[in-house]
Amino acid sequence: MNTSRTRLLAAGATCVTVVLWASAFVSIRSAGDAYSPGALALGRLLAGGLVLGVLCAVRREGWPPRAAWRGIAMSGVLWFGFYMVVLNWGEQQVDAGTAALVVNTGPLLIALLGARLLGDAMPPRLLAGMAVSFAGAVTVGLSMSGGGGSSVLGVVLCLLAAVAYAGGVVAQKPALSRASALQATTFGCLIGAMCCLPFLGQLLHQAADAPIAATLNMVYLGVFPTALAFTTWAYALARTTASRMGATTYAVPALVVLMSWLALGEVPGVLTLAGGVLCLAGVAVSRSRSRNRAERAADPAPQPEQVP
Repeated sequence: MNTSRTRLLAAGATCVTVVLWASAFVSIRSAGDAYSPGALALGRLLAGGLVLGVLCAVRREGWPPRAAWRGIAMSGVLWFGFYMVVLNWGEQQVDAGTAALVVNTGPLLIALLGARLLGDAMPPRLLAGMAVSFAGAVTVGLSMSGGGGSSVLGVVLCLLAAVAYAGGVVAQKPALSRASALQATTFGCLIGAMCCLPFLGQLLHQAADAPIAATLNMVYLGVFPTALAFTTWAYALARTTASRMGATTYAVPALVVLMSWLALGEVPGVLTLAGGVLCLAGVAVSRSRSRNRAERAADPAPQPEQVP
């Protein structure tokens, strides 16, 4: 596939992921009033796993290669399973601002783990962009921390979520050189659902009493921010470094502010808007390429073929 087309498709996949993950925060707030953290995570994963399983069957993807299973299993346990439960639980223990501050250490951890375990390059533009975005995330978090309460347990849970997120991404990256994005996402989601099966009783009990809007939000979380967004994430991750992909998720806080404004009528303050702008600016810097690198990319001289 043409290199420029591949880069364009990967950028489009990244945008889909970021927008849908931002929308998840709005849906979680609605579904979280009726479902406990574990039940919500299991319901979301079951809905996502059903859609992904149908897609795999239609496309005849089959089972992932044996060499990819280690990374898929680790990402399934850490990211699809553990992360979703502890994040839901942590956000019930702390205010939104504190959760945003702690969870947004995830991209920094991805960069550190990616450099250490995957040999990812750490160009100055990436580091500078992540620093600007993290400052924006801190600004958004502080602006949202107004009268909320925090607990040590909540902070620890959010920190564990950030660590699990980073570990899941770094584990998934090598698997994507052997398995397709759809395979990695489908089986990772199913493994995460299996980890959450102890919450099945809670899910069945709470679904009987939950408002239809809360259940629909849970299904939405499974179909779009999980099945679709995790697949587009895996597609893009297979074509870039874990560090660079992690940096793009700093656009999520800015989009959450905008979506909360449009969908929930929560008018952001000046400080919140400024933080959102910083997040987006940092992402733009981290995704940019130096002039010399851009010139080399435009050079018509033959380049070694890269594994997509």
